[in-house]
Order: sequence, then C-alpha cells, then structure tokens
Amino acid sequence: NKVLVIAHRDELTAQNREKFLRINPKIATTVVDSKTKSWDGNVTFAMIQTLSLPANLKTMPNLDLLVIDEAHHAAAETYRRIVDRALELNPNCKILGLTATPNRSDGKGLRDVFSNVADQISLAELVRSGHLVMPRTFVIDVGVRGELSKVKMSGADFDMTAVDRIMNQEPINEAVVEQWKEKAENRKTVVFCSSIAHAESVATAFNAQGIQAVLLTGQMSPDERNKNLVAYSDGDALVIVNVQVLTEG
Repeated sequence: NKVLVIAHRDELTAQNREKFLRINPKIATTVVDSKTKSWDGNVTFAMIQTLSLPANLKTMPNLDLLVIDEAHHAAAETYRRIVDRALELNPNCKILGLTATPNRSDGKGLRDVFSNVADQISLAELVRSGHLVMPRTFVIDVGVRGELSKVKMSGADFDMTAVDRIMNQEPINEAVVEQWKEKAENRKTVVFCSSIAHAESVATAFNAQGIQAVLLTGQMSPDERNKNLVAYSDGDALVIVNVQVLTEG
C-alpha cells in the first residue's frame, strides 16, 4: 500500500521517519521536502509547506493511507489541500490523525477532516504503563507573581510581550539559574521563554555560570537549529532554551 505521512516541521519529518524505520527497517521510505521530492518509497514523509504547493500536489500518487501528525493543524487550508487531493485521487483513502493537543486555539473543529475519535490515552495512563515518569513539580516565586497574575490573555494565550517585560530581568534570570542548580543540576533541561530576547538573556545567564546552554528559536536557520539540537542530544549542552519550537513532536 501507498502511505503518506505529513508534518509541518523538518524536525518532525525527520523524527517520524527515523522512528518508523526503527520499527519497520525493511520498508522503503522516501521524503518530499524543499531538498528532496521522491515518491518511490512505500511510505513517504512530507513537509506540509512543500507538498501543499500546487506544482508538488500534482505529483502526488494515489494513496491508501494519509497520516497527519500534529493533527490539530488539519483544519488549516494547506492541510485541506492535501486531504482533498488525496480523496480526489482515491475516495477510499483513509485519513489518520495523531495529536496530543486536539483543541485548536481558534476553536475550529476537526470534524470536516475526521469522522471519529479512534482512541485516546491520558497522561495518567502513560504514567501507569511506565511510558512516562511521575512528574514532580516546583513553583518558585521570584517576586513577580503579583505582576504575572495581572497579565491579560491575547487570543488563547497570555500576552507574551507583557510577560517578557516582567520576566526578562537580569536578577530574575540569575534566580532561575540558581534554582536550577539547586533542583536540577547536571540534568538535561528544556527551558521555555516568552520571547526571543528573553531566551537569549536566559541562555546568557546559564552560560555565565559555566553551564553550557544552547538556543532554539523560529528565526534561526534550519542548519543552526539542527546544530544546537545535536549538541543537546549528544550531551555537549546540558540546557536548551527555546521559544515556541519544542512544543510539538
């Protein structure tokens, strides 16, 4: 059968292919992205931004199965182009969506793409089955809790410009590093920040203490992002600081 797996980031496309081949090493796979466009494999892994272009959609073969990773994006126009094209070529093509966050911030439903929810699994189930560890949580007050409580919502999220004004201060960033040293020193750590300027400041605070930290933002080139991800995964960096990048996949 012919299968297509789509995702919206290079990291997710590569990750999905790698994990698939780990379980199915004998099945031929190919990639459609900005660099490579091959449909020769039984399973093709594609970047949504590349495949949704009309010229590339014309090359798409008949599919038996279309898998949409991070399926809460499926209501977007770029995804619908691919779904519609797959069903145009083969009305019996099955559409499978996978996501850990089934609710969209704009409130748009997924019923137009998916007819039912086939399976659900909760964090509690994953902890009980041994796939996740029981989390331990710490709430640290660095003296700005009152100010943060007044931050208004912007859409479905907090106003990150306001959060940045409150959090991106040298004493607070230094306090974050000190708390990390007390509670998580020598453990690989992911840090989420409110803005790129905030992330840069936090990474600087870690590095100033001799703790190797790398940065990950949407404005960096793919090569630079990959270089920092490899440094983190290989252990050359203990901390990776990001802004809205390591939220999926």
